[in-house]
Amino acid sequence: MGDFVDLRSDTVTAPSPAMRKAMAEARVGDDGSGEDPTVNELEAEFAERVGKPAAVFVPSGTMGNQIALRLLGRPGSSVVVGRRQHVVTYEQGAAGMNAPVQFHAVDDEGGVVRAADVRFAVEAAEHHWLPVSAVFVENTHMPAGGVPWPLAALDELAAVGLPVHMDGARLFNAEVATGTPAAAYAARATTVMCCLSKGLGAPVGSLLAGPVDLVLAARGERKRFGGAMRQAGVLAAPGLVGLRHHVERLADDHHRAKILARAVAERWPACGLDPDRVATNIVVFPHDRPGELLAHLRAEGVLAGTLAPGLMRLVTHLDVDDDGLERAQWALAGSP
Repeated sequence: MGDFVDLRSDTVTAPSPAMRKAMAEARVGDDGSGEDPTVNELEAEFAERVGKPAAVFVPSGTMGNQIALRLLGRPGSSVVVGRRQHVVTYEQGAAGMNAPVQFHAVDDEGGVVRAADVRFAVEAAEHHWLPVSAVFVENTHMPAGGVPWPLAALDELAAVGLPVHMDGARLFNAEVATGTPAAAYAARATTVMCCLSKGLGAPVGSLLAGPVDLVLAARGERKRFGGAMRQAGVLAAPGLVGLRHHVERLADDHHRAKILARAVAERWPACGLDPDRVATNIVVFPHDRPGELLAHLRAEGVLAGTLAPGLMRLVTHLDVDDDGLERAQWALAGSP
């Protein structure tokens, strides 16, 4: 957005020159009929990367989550989910319109859904509560500050025995931050979604991976949502560039986010932000006058965002370089 340092989200990135070249040269076909070679290549490469038999390319992470909800959520059942997860809070109530299930929302302040809360919900079905059909998790957990899931916590959750969908919009951030391969995370889930248009920098698209039968059903759900695309190779091509060349560089975003976190903690020592807990590219902190802070930052050429009343968010990405970082630090230091 002009000359601003844009920290509102990692979705704001412009496609790189390599991505634009790949788009111009992409081989295409009718993806609605499974005939786009570039889409097929992207789906196969992603599925292999996350250790799943198959994957489907969808326009957005929200659509991927909603499709997973329709696949795993049995009619008349509940789906256990963290109360602050994207599928609950940031998808415009889509679940209430798209799936015949109810959410059983549990605490996720630390970024994880506790297995004990899932077991409680399962046992509660014997006491006239809804039966539970699935569990949704978010990795990294954005509202908690981009926190990656510990594998041990995922193992405990998977041991409950329910289908698990992983909203891995920033799954590769978790991989880079922890050294745990994306496939190891995904092995604990039935289905996994990942965004190409966040840290990987592609202009459009997400992928949903899982067993062959579920991915085949997902293609039908994609069409019902209006997401079946035609010559979509021009969108898949930059996704391939991101998947192949932009994963390792996420470490740069994480490093810059930690520097921003230190700037926040120095300016507002009482806000409770511990920079050492900032593991990926998201800095979340409370502020009692967010509107005033947003206006000040904008006047200094820095764009930021909010997650909730009194809750600020800064997100680093491949379009934020060291000069932009320095500008943001300076603006934060002089903030109200």
